[in-house]
Amino acid sequence: MRARVVEWGVTALVLALGLWGAGPVERPAGCDDGETRAVWIATVGNIDWPSRPGLSVADQQREYRTMLDDVQRQGLNTVIVQVRPTADSLWPSPYEPWSQWLTGEQGKDPGYDPLAFLVEEAHARGLKFHAWFNPFRVSKQADPAQLVPDHPARQHPDWVFAYGGELYYDPGQPAVRRLVTDVVLDVAQRYAIDGVHFDDYFYPYPVDGEQIPDGKTFAAYGGGSSDVGDWRRHNVDELVEGVSERLSALHPDIAFGISPFGVWRNRSADPRGSATTAAVQSYDTTYADSYRWVREGWVDYIAPQVYWEIGHPTADYAVLVPWWADAVAGTSVQLYIGQAAYKVGSGPAWDDGELSAHLDLDREHPEVRGEVYFSARSLSTNAAAAMQRVTATHYSCPPTGTG
Repeated sequence: MRARVVEWGVTALVLALGLWGAGPVERPAGCDDGETRAVWIATVGNIDWPSRPGLSVADQQREYRTMLDDVQRQGLNTVIVQVRPTADSLWPSPYEPWSQWLTGEQGKDPGYDPLAFLVEEAHARGLKFHAWFNPFRVSKQADPAQLVPDHPARQHPDWVFAYGGELYYDPGQPAVRRLVTDVVLDVAQRYAIDGVHFDDYFYPYPVDGEQIPDGKTFAAYGGGSSDVGDWRRHNVDELVEGVSERLSALHPDIAFGISPFGVWRNRSADPRGSATTAAVQSYDTTYADSYRWVREGWVDYIAPQVYWEIGHPTADYAVLVPWWADAVAGTSVQLYIGQAAYKVGSGPAWDDGELSAHLDLDREHPEVRGEVYFSARSLSTNAAAAMQRVTATHYSCPPTGTG
């Protein structure tokens, strides 16, 4: 079981916020010691950083520094940066090519080590840095011939399948799971990261009219199992447990966390599930048994993407947060709630007060140890006013202690 206390280096954050030497600071109600206040910084499709491929090194670095300045002003203490968006790398990897999202050309050296820069700049501000890996997505298009010739997906065509117009590594291939784990451990060994982070993409989300084309892999590695769903969940579990064990053995102070889809299962499908009626359930659609990962202690934290408003008819935020709090109760796993900042302003339910209301509710559950916002660009654009309210109401003092 993975169990550790993650120490938050707050001195630099206090200095950055201009609070050092200002005398005793009265901590407002709900200003929680040791909570994680994180933001996802997505690189795939240039969602957050860099703003477009092909920027000069100086412009890439300027954009990131500006983003971190915003993160500090918002009272956050952790960045979760996508370093492997599509089976490619933001560092000189021995396993996979340079990311196209940096230069516009897969495999092209950007002229510096972005990951070293990203980590150093975060730490210089007292921010924790979690390296975010998408485990199985290979490309946003489905043709392997468009990958660089030495890409593992071209070298081993039996490792991949096309689905929904995109290309994926097949989680049922043991060699694929070894590759993904090796990629993660390469970063953990070479860089001073504070965490390893997986998102919600394991098996691909369902596409109407398509079946996942892994029949040959099931025949080869299914071990006689009659249930392809159980076998797929076993494959994902093998990856999660394997990364957990190897990471803990290599560097036990690096936290391992996952941000699954916000609904594990509806209660109608499993009595342990939530009182929701969501069409998508991670257990059954992406074959991600996040409840088991928590109960087995394979992760240090879980950050479910609870991307619905309070009162949503099929997946109510006020129903899901208590469910996740119960899921982690009695374990050493930390619970951070994934927040849909990108939805602010999208409709009447997502006004500037919705995010703050979420934090009010979260504070009623001591198992909730923080929040993660998707994503960085939203916090300075559509969700800027909402985040100002969150900062003023909930983050008006620096985090202290441990979380």
